[in-house]
Amino acid sequence: MKVTTKGHTIIIKDTEGDIAAFLEKINNQYSSFKEHNLILDITQDKTVDVKSIKIFSDLAKKHKKEKKSLVLVVENIDFNKVPQSIIVVPTQLEAHDLIEMDEIERDLGF
Repeated sequence: MKVTTKGHTIIIKDTEGDIAAFLEKINNQYSSFKEHNLILDITQDKTVDVKSIKIFSDLAKKHKKEKKSLVLVVENIDFNKVPQSIIVVPTQLEAHDLIEMDEIERDLGF
């Protein structure tokens, strides 16, 4: 797990390719991440599918209650089959763009 801070966003990159262990590490250290927007980069794991992404649902809901954004970066997936409660994009650049839009919406009171 590699953690990088960029402005008001923390990027956490999975380096092991084990999505369940990655989620467990994030949950264990959540108190240090909860006040930031999160980008979870799981492009390293090529076996990721929609079913494995659904395990992030509780974390996404918890982070949304903190009024922060959580975006997963996943390549080669059918984005139409991902639940609406989880935001998934193919690149980190798109994740940053989505977080910027969310920040603007929150500033405007939406």
